[in-house]
Amino acid sequence: MVTRWFDGEGEDFRLLGTRCARCAAVFFPREDGFCRNPGCAGGDLVETALSRRGRVWSYTDGRYRPPAPYLSDPELPWEPYTLIAVELAAERMVVLGQAAPGVTVADLEVGMEMEVVPGVLGTDPENPSTTWTTWNWRPVGVTA
Repeated sequence: MVTRWFDGEGEDFRLLGTRCARCAAVFFPREDGFCRNPGCAGGDLVETALSRRGRVWSYTDGRYRPPAPYLSDPELPWEPYTLIAVELAAERMVVLGQAAPGVTVADLEVGMEMEVVPGVLGTDPENPSTTWTTWNWRPVGVTA
C-alpha cells in the first residue's frame, strides 16, 4: 500500500490524514494501524482531507545543509530555507512544513493566516524527469 500524505492540485490541494471512526481523533502524519488516542480502543481509521488553512504557530530559518536523507547537491551553494509550524484551522493540530519559495522569516508573524500549496522537494539525479513533490506553506493572498 502506498501512503499518501497529500493529494489534489490548485484549490483542491490538501494534506491527507486519518480520522478514527470511533473517537473522531485526527492524525497527521496519517495513521493506518491503530488509533493513537490513548483513551480509545478504536482501529477503524478513515483517510480525511485536512484544512487548507491555518495560522502560524512558530517559524524559523534553516541555515545549515541537513544530512541525508534530505536531498541537496553538495556542488551547489547552500540556500537557507524557512520552516513554518502552522496550526490547522479545523483540526487544531500543528503541522510543520517548508515555506513556499520566496517566503522568508521576514515575511512571517505568529498568528498570520497561511495556506498549504504543492511544492517541489527535488528531482531524481538519475532520472531528471522524476520530480519528488511535497507541501509548502504560503501566506494567504500571496501568489507564487
